[in-house]
Order: sequence, then C-alpha cells, then structure tokens
Amino acid sequence: MRIFSFLFTFLSIIGVSAQEGLTYQKPSQEILDLVDISRAPSVFMNEDKSQMILVSRNAYGSIEELSQEELRLGGLRIDPKTNIGSRVNYFNNIEVKSLKSKNAKRVQVTGLPENPKLTNFSWSPEQDKLAFTHTTSKGVELWVLDVAAAKATKLTEANVNANIGDAINWFADGKSILVKMVSSKKEDLINTKTAVPNGPTISVNDGKKAQNRTYQDLLSNKSDEHNFEQLARSEIYKVSLDGNASLWLKDDIYSSISFSPDGNYVMIKTIERPFSYLVPYYRFPSKTTIYTKDAQLTNVVLEVPLIEDLPQGFMAVRTGKRNFSWRNDKPSTLIYTTALDGGDPANEVPFRDETFEVEAPFHGEGRSLIKTINRMGGIQWATDDIAIASDYWWNTRNTKSYLFNPSDNSVEAKIIEDRNYQDAYSNPGSFVMKRNEMGESVLALKDNKAFLLGEGHSKEGQFPFLDELDLESLKKNRIYQSKYTDKIESLRDFDPRNNQLLVRIESSTEYPNYFFRNTKGKKLNQITFFENPFKSIQDVHKEVINYKRDDGLDLSGTLYLPVGYDKEKKEKVPLIIWAYPREYKNQASASQNTQNPNKFTYPHYGSMIYWVTKGYAVLDNASFPIVGEGDEQPNDTYVKQLVANGKAAIDAVDAMGYIDRNRVAVGGHSYGAFMVANLLTHSDLFAAGIARSGAYNRTLTPFGFQSEERNYWEAPEVYNTMSPFMNADKMNQPLLLIHGEADNNSGTYPMQSERYFNALKGLGATVRLVILPKESHGYKAKESVLHLLWEQDQWLEKYVKNK
Repeated sequence: MRIFSFLFTFLSIIGVSAQEGLTYQKPSQEILDLVDISRAPSVFMNEDKSQMILVSRNAYGSIEELSQEELRLGGLRIDPKTNIGSRVNYFNNIEVKSLKSKNAKRVQVTGLPENPKLTNFSWSPEQDKLAFTHTTSKGVELWVLDVAAAKATKLTEANVNANIGDAINWFADGKSILVKMVSSKKEDLINTKTAVPNGPTISVNDGKKAQNRTYQDLLSNKSDEHNFEQLARSEIYKVSLDGNASLWLKDDIYSSISFSPDGNYVMIKTIERPFSYLVPYYRFPSKTTIYTKDAQLTNVVLEVPLIEDLPQGFMAVRTGKRNFSWRNDKPSTLIYTTALDGGDPANEVPFRDETFEVEAPFHGEGRSLIKTINRMGGIQWATDDIAIASDYWWNTRNTKSYLFNPSDNSVEAKIIEDRNYQDAYSNPGSFVMKRNEMGESVLALKDNKAFLLGEGHSKEGQFPFLDELDLESLKKNRIYQSKYTDKIESLRDFDPRNNQLLVRIESSTEYPNYFFRNTKGKKLNQITFFENPFKSIQDVHKEVINYKRDDGLDLSGTLYLPVGYDKEKKEKVPLIIWAYPREYKNQASASQNTQNPNKFTYPHYGSMIYWVTKGYAVLDNASFPIVGEGDEQPNDTYVKQLVANGKAAIDAVDAMGYIDRNRVAVGGHSYGAFMVANLLTHSDLFAAGIARSGAYNRTLTPFGFQSEERNYWEAPEVYNTMSPFMNADKMNQPLLLIHGEADNNSGTYPMQSERYFNALKGLGATVRLVILPKESHGYKAKESVLHLLWEQDQWLEKYVKNK
C-alpha cells in the first residue's frame, strides 16, 4: 500500500494526472471564416513573358498526411514508401494563360493525374514544356506538360527517387530528361525499433575542436546508416518524351546533378562513406565527377573528406576547393573557390577567398579570376570581360560588390558597392537577369549598362525603383520609381529590349496582382485578377507607427485596430504584440523602418491579425532590435534591450489612447518564443504570453545559437542570463507554450518546451504546454492550425481580455 501511495504521489508531481484528454478543437467562427479560404494560385512565366503557368494548392495539409510513415536520417525527412521528402508542400492543379492576347483566359490543363500531388517543376530548354513530378501512394512519377496544348502526359511509373533533390534535369535538346530512379539493388529497410543491435554505438574525436550547431534528424546507429544508404541510392536514367528509358549511370548516392550550359557535360556529386552521427548528409564525404552527356567519365574534379570539424565562427569554411558550379556565360567552364585564410575567420588576411575557372576537359589547376576581401557570395556572369561578384562578412554585416574582367585578372576589380547589408535605406537593389541562348541566367545588359531593381525603402516611405548602371563610369540613372503612396508596386522583372517591367501591385485591401508596365509611357496592363478572400477585415484600420526606445533608438510596428473600432471614442481595448528580435551592429541600421501600411493584410496560420475580429488591437512585427556597436556583442545586453523594446511598444500604443496597458499580451515563434519567455521573466509589462516552438535553455545549444558565435564556455554568463530556464523562478505571468512534436529546426527540440514547462510547473507558475502531434517547426495540418488558433484564443480570452 505504501508503494502505491508513493507511486501516486510521484505521478502527480510529474504531471501525469494533469493531462487533458482533448480532441482537436476549432476557433470561433470569426476566426474560422478567415482560415477556411481558397488560396490564389502561384504564378511563374517563361523568359519572353508570353506564357504564364498558374499552380494551385490547398492552404493546409491534413493530420492524416502527416501521420504517414517518416524516416529521419542524416538531416532528411523521407517517406520511405514514396521516396520523396515527407514534408513536401504539393500543388494540386495547373492552368496556363497566354500573355500574347489581352483578353486571353486561364486554360485548365488536361490529362493531369487523379488527386494531383505535384512538385519539382522544371522548364525545358525551349520553355515549350514543363516537367514535374506527381506523388502517388506507391511512389513518384515523372510527368511533362505541353504548354501550348495545355496537356499533361505521364512519362514513367512511380519509381523516381526524389529523396535528395535534383531528381530531374533536361538534356539540352529538350527531347530527353535525366532522372534519378530508385535503385534496382535497393535492399529492405531495417525496422530500427525492433532490430537487435550487434554492438554499441561509438563516436570518437582525435583531439581536434569540432564545434557544431545542434542539428536535428541525424544518423544514430548502424541501422540508420543502412536505411539512409538504401533510400539515398539511385540509378540515373535517360527518359525520352515518348517514355522510353535507358540506364545512364549505375547506382550510387547521387546528391546533385547539373548539365553544363551547352549540355555537353554533366557534373555529378556523390555522397561517400564514412557517414557521420554528428553532422547532416551534406557534410558527409563527397566526390564531384564530370561525365559527357553520353555518360562517359571525363575526370574526378573534387574529393572532400568528412566535415565534422571547422574553425569557430559563422564565416568558417573548409580548406581546399569548394562551391563548384558552371560558368553561365560559357559553354563548359567550371568555377570554384578556395579560402585564403585557411577557412578560419580569426586569421587576418587582405583577401578571404579566391575564385578560379577551369575549362573542359577540366584537368589541372584553374585560372584565377578574382580575390574578394570578404567571403565569396556569388558571381553574376555577363560576357567575356564583364561579371559582377559579391562577398559578405557576418561579423561586420559588410557586403561588397565588384565589377571585374573574367578574361584578364591583371585588371583590378572595381568596387561598385561597399555597405552594411542590414542598411535597407542604402540597398541598391538586385541586378536584372535574363536567360541566354543556352538557357542560363546572366546579367541583362544594354549598351554596356546593367539594371537594378530596388525595394526603395527610405525615411519618407517605400518607393521601389529601376536604376541603370553605366559599367564604364559606374554612374547610375533612375529610369523609373514608383510614386504610389496608397499602394505597393513591387518591381519583379525588367526587359530592357522593350522597356517593360513586370510589377505586382497591392494595397491593404487589394489582393496582389501582376501587371506589365512600360517605362516610357508608364502604361499598365493587368495580367492577373485575383480577388481579396478576406472581406471581413478589409476595412480594419491599419497604420505603421513610429516611436522611440528610452535610449533614443527609433522603432516601428504595424498597428491594427479592432473591426468597427471608433477612433473618436477611443475605447480601451486589449493589445497583442507579435515580434521577432534581430541583431544589429549599429543603431543606424537597427532604427530603419521597412514596414508599409499598404501591404495586403493576409492572415496566415501564425498571424495574430485574426484577433482584430475579437476586439483586440494588434501591433504586428514590432521592432525588437538587439544592437552591439563596435566590439560589443549584441547579446551582452540582450535582456536590457529586450525589455526596453517591449516597454517602448506598449508606451507608444498607450499614448495613442487605444489600449488598456494592463491587458497586453506578447507572442512569438521560434527565436520570438525565446523572446516572449524572457520578457515575462524579466519584466511585469505583459498580462500573458504565447511562445511557439522555442528554445529556453541555451546550455543545450552550447556552440552558438541565432547570431551568437561564442560557445558556452567562452560566455557562460551570457548563456545563463539569456536562458529563461535558468531564471524560471522569476516567471510570474501566464505562459502558453506550443511546440510541434517533430520539430526539425536546429536547437528547438520539443524537449526545450517540455523541460521548461516542468520547471515552471514545479515552481508554481501558470503555464500550459500544447504538443502538436506530427508537426515540425512550422505547422502544416489543418487540424493542428485550427487547434492552435483555438488554444491561443482561449488563452487570450482568459488571461488578457477578461483579466
């Protein structure tokens, strides 16, 4: 009897008796009406903008879909029955619209499979066809769409292997496709739950420092190794458009496949043993090999060992050749980069990286093209003597862009831009690209001028622009700048040949739609006609408010007032603040406002905007900068700045006369959840909080988190001070914790919420933990999303609105 009494007491302490037997719930009708809507299709166009493809999908998946068998191996999540990622978002319909005629209608594609689950869309070289995959209960099929005929045809049975991506690649003639197929040598998988081990699992280190982030879904034993290998192995087939298939390469673990621009060579990367239990598959040993289009071996250009140890720091890279790719403006020239600092950001050198090219047949060392002061970010190619490179350096937030001559490395590269990449007001925009005769993306040039599309953020507001850059003088000329003050005109593409912009225009009440704009006559031609599905909140008051932190830092947020709110009477309503903290290296960048009240109000599952229908004001995307000037690290004063941000936000809305400051909730997701827990721990500003999918004990991520590069042993005070778990005894406001059971994000294990809940419960805090079955870091199933909204609604009604 004493044993039973002890057991009952123990179970009560750990909380078994407190579990709720709750089925999935739905939120109130006001919220439900905004959730259960049809989503407008996504669109993409061919290069000459003569055809538009519209692909549709459901807003949410189902819990039944998430409940299918899933294997988590080497950083991948795989459906072993279908051989594709288990968390893929599928499209379920395709339509085609000709853009040649102003009055053309959307045409439904015929021949699509029943219950379509479509993904992996890929244009043919001539862009007259579109390849894609369809996932059935048995596996993945290859299909092709004839765009002009708007007809889809199946090319293979359900044996495509899409587990590691790059499943389909077009041959240059557009008549055949290179396809990864499930290996004929695939062995049965091992049931790891019932398999009898033949020995312990052992990991070793030879004394080197191997500081790794906290990765999810790693291999953990020999059975995992076996299953990973069987699911990752493929045979490569050449499949013609009439469905004939022939073996192109025998089975191996193929991770990436890419044709040279002229289609004469294929670069193939394979994953080699030994596998690792410490890092994901993309850091396993690998080999990069070049073949001809007829599958004849040319040579091996790179062999990389297992990468378990790297120097400390976000800018650390491995030594040796890396980042092999094709030069887009040449028929068959390879590009690669090497580190000049040994891959260690602690080493001070004049140049960090050097990039080389090597031409077919790819033997010997490459020819140097350019050295960059920071870590190489990428190159946009144009002609024999024109290319633009960019680099970046996390620690200083610096980025540079260089105009250089790929044909003559004795000509010094010209620095076009040298700026803080967090400085939105000085952002020059992105270079306009075009598709060349080989189907590759290169700089769009006209009369030795390049073009840039910018978002146009400024102190005065947002006015997107198109600039012309003279590549000789490096002077800019503004060709077009949007003048809307009641809408947003996003500039998506530009064709210099006919002076035509592709733009997307929206307002807070007008759903985003696409238009062609002529930059000469400024004429607009509308090409999509999507309607607003959220009529019930289209008249909600929305404005961007600007305010200051107590240290003078400028902050901002987008404020929504409740449906039907009378701004004259100024009834005191509850407020929900939703935010995500971001780190900066200077106050100038941190204080910039990039929010626009004209952005279409599109509530999604993670949004708090739904609650304007329930009598709440919402301050969305409230600024929560954490600044570390000079040698100071942002996190050295994280808690102080966090609380100051929260107080400034409440003070600002309170000063407008709209809210009851005693009824303010704060919410956040991921690092935002971490923020919420800290705010409730270190201040009395909030009535309650909602924290979703967060991490609360930083000693469980000891080699860095978010933007923190120092490890725990270098900065224990920072880790401990910033960890809500370590300060759980200070929590005195109600906290709703929500977490996906199958979270795959680095560091945010469900254990973080479970242990934090147990600590808070043991210390007598008011706390509720909701674990969403099968869900990852973001939530996908409709049942989960509706229940999430119900949980949040119940929590807010009890602890905020009716406090």
